[in-house]
Amino acid sequence: MASLFTHALAPTHIHDDLARASVTASTSARSVGMTTARAPPCSSRAAAASIQLGGMNMTKYTRSRPVAKLREGALNSKSWGLNRWTRRGITSPPTSGARRRVARMCGIIGIFKQEGGPGGTASELYEGLLMLQHRGQDSAEDGDDDGERFRERKDAGLVKDVFDKEAMDFLQGNIGIGHVRYPTAGGLSAQEAQPFFVSSPLGIYLIHNGNLTNTQDLREELTGYKDGKTFVRYLRTQSDSEVLLNVFADAIGRFHELQPNTDTVDTIFGACMTTMSKCQGAYSCITLINNVGMFAFRDPHGIRPLVLGRRPTVNGVEWCFASEDCAFGPIGFERVRDVKPGEAVLITEAGELVSRQCAVAELNPCIFEYIYLARPDSVLNDISVYEFQLSLGRKLAERIVSLGMDNDIDMVVPVPDGSRPAAIEMAAALNKPYREGLVKNRYVGRTFIMPDQKLRELSVRRKLNAMKTVFEGKRVLLVDDSIVRGTTMTQIVSMVRQAGAAKVYLASASPPVKFPNVYGVDMPSRKEFIAYNLTEEEVGEVLGADSLIYQSVEDLIQVGKEHNPKIASFDASCFDGTYVTGDIDEEYLAVLEATGRGKRAKKKGSDKSPAVKPLVDDSAEAEELSL
Repeated sequence: MASLFTHALAPTHIHDDLARASVTASTSARSVGMTTARAPPCSSRAAAASIQLGGMNMTKYTRSRPVAKLREGALNSKSWGLNRWTRRGITSPPTSGARRRVARMCGIIGIFKQEGGPGGTASELYEGLLMLQHRGQDSAEDGDDDGERFRERKDAGLVKDVFDKEAMDFLQGNIGIGHVRYPTAGGLSAQEAQPFFVSSPLGIYLIHNGNLTNTQDLREELTGYKDGKTFVRYLRTQSDSEVLLNVFADAIGRFHELQPNTDTVDTIFGACMTTMSKCQGAYSCITLINNVGMFAFRDPHGIRPLVLGRRPTVNGVEWCFASEDCAFGPIGFERVRDVKPGEAVLITEAGELVSRQCAVAELNPCIFEYIYLARPDSVLNDISVYEFQLSLGRKLAERIVSLGMDNDIDMVVPVPDGSRPAAIEMAAALNKPYREGLVKNRYVGRTFIMPDQKLRELSVRRKLNAMKTVFEGKRVLLVDDSIVRGTTMTQIVSMVRQAGAAKVYLASASPPVKFPNVYGVDMPSRKEFIAYNLTEEEVGEVLGADSLIYQSVEDLIQVGKEHNPKIASFDASCFDGTYVTGDIDEEYLAVLEATGRGKRAKKKGSDKSPAVKPLVDDSAEAEELSL
């Protein structure tokens, strides 16, 4: 799923009625193209809360001012008013009762450009999203405001297919955000698409990578009259991202009620402190706040990545936030640093950077990012993903030698593409030939969700072809970055044997996956993991291999600490079942699996809005998490 939104921030609040009208129009025209909605005079217009490519061109309204000065009327009674649904007597939306929605891996990017420079942010957001495409593909929407009309477009597909010239011509804002999202079984409701939007207070757009683990508790707090609340917030979806946005917006409103004379910037940071104290789980977020700027923050554990980039120009310094710094290269930004855990960073409308620590924090990044999710040309938390993967290969080679298996291996072959760095290093350490024996067909798309086993098997054989000239009569060591469900690997082992291999050994650069990742990666239920309740030897037998070697959890953690000794601990919960947020128990996992993982069953009362159609994905590794 791809989304992009650009905006030249305007000095007026955003109209709630128009926002909802825009959402309705765009949902019905999801695959049609452009929709328009007339905006009231002198108001900034809302982007539909959906997976979108959106844009607003309101440069003529933009004005610069000192950071600490609150524009008179910026926080007026109308923009800070009561939720309009509460005024109509609606106290809470129907909910499914599920503890949270299914987590999805995704990537986010935000760009601030100085006024007066060439073009808007649209083309650069496009290039950045292309570099983050590995983190998700599904559908997209665009929106634009020419001062009188709000327009938007939606479509399903990859970034290169969604953002055509017609769409890009709509976007002229000097500040924008983009989002790509992974597809999952059952599709995706258009209403649950990012960015999410609230009109009060101020007008805020949010994109989010990660997953909250106390979503239901927060939802009940937001939508119920508790603790003397005089109004509630209306939530339109079951998305944890919408909940997070409304927690933040609610905190801004309450901070202003208690301290009405506090300037806007201090109010925003104060509200972020409250948000971090309430929200549990993983969240790296980028927001656009009307009349304030681009505001990014990261959870106190720093579980999901968020990197800051900088680009000097003749008009002043320009800024970029992204899930991975690989997005910076094509658009000329230089990596500055990672956003710290518990930190919030504001880029004002004048381009000034303001940073504050909003929570007591300790860096505990998800180690699965380095194995599976991130590109090898990225640096996350001061660790090179490529160097990390090379080190995993060396560790595995040491274990193979300790077991005396190296004398029974003729060559090392990677399963393309993610295992190549580890396989290259293993071959060098074992002094064995490195061979590319599996050829990947990059021009055969496949539906991400295969309805039956025969189609799953066909999908693998269309994607990969085993070369008989490489495998015939050889004792081969196949290397993969991870083995989750095993559907893909079982077929690959069979293909290699059919190509004439004398023996097939398997090596996984990661330990056996035995527990769900609750912090933003969609995985099957525990019972669907191939390593569930099986020994290493038994897993090898199921896969049809002569032997199987996993990376140990201890070696995995040691590699991470060698590359960045400042990291006290990593989140390796999908391997060891220890969740760094400390709020995950057996009851939580049971509810999680019953309401959304594995078969991804939906409870009664869940959102029935139209689902975005599944897309075609060309990632070989993606299949392992989804099938």
